[in-house]
Amino acid sequence: MSDKKYFDALSYHADGRPGKIEIIPTKPTQTQRDLALAYSPGVAEPCLKIAENPDDVYKYTARGNLVAVISNGTAVLGLGDIGAAASKPVMEGKGILFKLFADIDVFDIELDTKDVDEFVRIVKALEPTFGGVNLEDIKAPESFEIEKRLKEELNIPIMHDDQHGTAIISGAALINALKLVEKEISTIQMVINGAGASAIACGKLFVSLGVKRENLLMFDSKGLLHTDRTDLDEYKQFFASSRNVSSLEEALNGADVFVGLSRGNILNADMIRSMAKDPIVFAMANPDPEIDYNLAVATREDIIMATGRSDFPNQVNNVLGFPFIFRGALDVRATAINEEMKLAAVHAIADLALQPVPEAVAMAYNERNLSFGRTYIIPKPMDTRLLTSVAPAVAKAAMDSGVARLPIHDWEAYRTELRRRLGIDNDFINRIITRARKNPKRVVFADADSYRILKAAQICVEEGFAKPILLGDPEVIKRLAEEHNVHALDEMEIIDTRGEASKSRREQYGKKLYQSRQRKGLTLYEATKQMRERTYFGAMMVDNGEADAFISGLTRNYPLALKPAMEVIGRDADYQRIAGMHILMTKNGILFFADTTVNLDHGVAELVDLTRMVHEQVRKYQIEPRIALVSYSNFGSSKGTSPEKIREAVAILHRDYREIMVDGEMQVSYALDGENREKTAPFCTLGNQAANVLIFPNLDSGNIAYQLMRSAGPVESIGPVLLGFRKSVHILHHTSSVREIANMAAIAVVDAQTKDSVS
Repeated sequence: MSDKKYFDALSYHADGRPGKIEIIPTKPTQTQRDLALAYSPGVAEPCLKIAENPDDVYKYTARGNLVAVISNGTAVLGLGDIGAAASKPVMEGKGILFKLFADIDVFDIELDTKDVDEFVRIVKALEPTFGGVNLEDIKAPESFEIEKRLKEELNIPIMHDDQHGTAIISGAALINALKLVEKEISTIQMVINGAGASAIACGKLFVSLGVKRENLLMFDSKGLLHTDRTDLDEYKQFFASSRNVSSLEEALNGADVFVGLSRGNILNADMIRSMAKDPIVFAMANPDPEIDYNLAVATREDIIMATGRSDFPNQVNNVLGFPFIFRGALDVRATAINEEMKLAAVHAIADLALQPVPEAVAMAYNERNLSFGRTYIIPKPMDTRLLTSVAPAVAKAAMDSGVARLPIHDWEAYRTELRRRLGIDNDFINRIITRARKNPKRVVFADADSYRILKAAQICVEEGFAKPILLGDPEVIKRLAEEHNVHALDEMEIIDTRGEASKSRREQYGKKLYQSRQRKGLTLYEATKQMRERTYFGAMMVDNGEADAFISGLTRNYPLALKPAMEVIGRDADYQRIAGMHILMTKNGILFFADTTVNLDHGVAELVDLTRMVHEQVRKYQIEPRIALVSYSNFGSSKGTSPEKIREAVAILHRDYREIMVDGEMQVSYALDGENREKTAPFCTLGNQAANVLIFPNLDSGNIAYQLMRSAGPVESIGPVLLGFRKSVHILHHTSSVREIANMAAIAVVDAQTKDSVS
């Protein structure tokens, strides 16, 4: 325990405000009126309503989103019986996981009792406070009895995560491991070492999934659970076998699956070698697995190995399950967490591992090629899709099994609400993709010799919202696709802009460019030569009607990427300039920032033009723009060039473009706080609504604001979306992620759809 990291852990918990959690009000508390509503006398009103109708407690209090994490500290982590007080840091940590992964609030409760009756009595008395109870770190067999009685006597979801959490995650891992080795669950021979709470729960769930009890051998510290033994409690008796097996080593000979929930390093290489073909080994003892991961994979090339550790593949981590199981149970106001709900969670987790992994998840674990296989049989804990996959499955199972009191009718709306709970509203991009999917367009990618472009193109194909055209060396593209598991390459057109096959096209495109720019110093030779460059070739494909949208910029700086599109496609005649807009999806909704990438400064006319462009673009997304021209001044409160030109621009907009909801000049805080703004500026045309579009006075302020928002998080960004081009053209930032590129492709498709409808 002398390692520095343990001292860091002590500082982490002790420095500043001790512990890891605090309570934060969810309602205003700044004024005397606020406090009178929060407590006396206003609080009497909801109290009386709840007294009349007890279910109103869910309407007027936090109970519906509040879980108790309760322990007596008798089986903490790998620390054993350390007592209630010593378990509190773990319970606080559990509360953090509930909040971070599923937006569930937690009170941690540590009970200083080992008496089952007293434990049950206390928790039962607390029922009116909570929407659910997560039992934690309670030793067996008392944990079995406590959970059983609480489930019988309480009318809210109860789960002992040490038992069922591990069982659910390992169950999902088992389903997928068996898929890979093509073995039927009903025929496998399984050995479980350990007979505590987790092992018993795992064994029971495996049986529910289809493992034959006669094919399962379970060992405790005294040996095989055998029918001849007289020291087995009712829980162990369920797994008692009549087979004559004298040791763990003998049991493993020819076994298909080993599940370890015991202690480290009890297996050796010979024991692994004796197992059947394609052995599945879940060595989940912590911190040291039953066999070292590296030793196991070196011993058997055909092994599928999982542990409880994060530094090895296939981590069986309870955080994959409990936050989302409780989320689903709370959201339908379930009276229990039953077997049907647990099995639904198992299958939802298993199914998610079969889906393509988002780049953000792969990057978080520094693994570019994360995909279903022997080293990826269950999702990673940082995969935010777990919430929208597992919680709905659990909620539906609760409804189907008759324990839900508040059924869900609109599942898509429910998933949207779950995404909002993560702090980022993905509804916008979901709607954009849905719209793009209705009329997919041909999107040319200039930088196809990047694995990020190829991964994004694969998403376009798999989700069906775009038809990618890849510009680059076909051999390089194919090699990258193979290295990075891009499977949809045969559904994409690949064009080598420098190859012999493209020669006639280059000549045709060169002539067209020459005709448009011959009086601007461009020769026919130079124009034809430029068509060897993918930025010119791709832009000309769009201009020539051979593609619908063009995306470039990933591997070249912004001005160089912008220049070909300007020369080939040019701006829309209705506008004076090209401009850049970023879309930011924040916890409080979606924001549009402009100009963030193109123009250094704006005069009055340019601000009017920019506002018109942004207004038109945002309306394409079926969002009503509420536009604020921002500065350091609020409606004349300060002098200066920036406020003055904004005031002139707003006056013109109010006079000539009355259909646009716009006002300014105003500070950003004013723009985003409609209620307070209305109190001091009731004349503002935005009323009490927060602005969703911010127009900045120059490039410095726009780009700085965008970069600051993106870095501060939690924010997801798309852009820059280019405004003012005749055709759909967009330029990526060189740091754009796969997700951002795919989102940009969807935006480009919708942009192309609207330009088609206009033309």
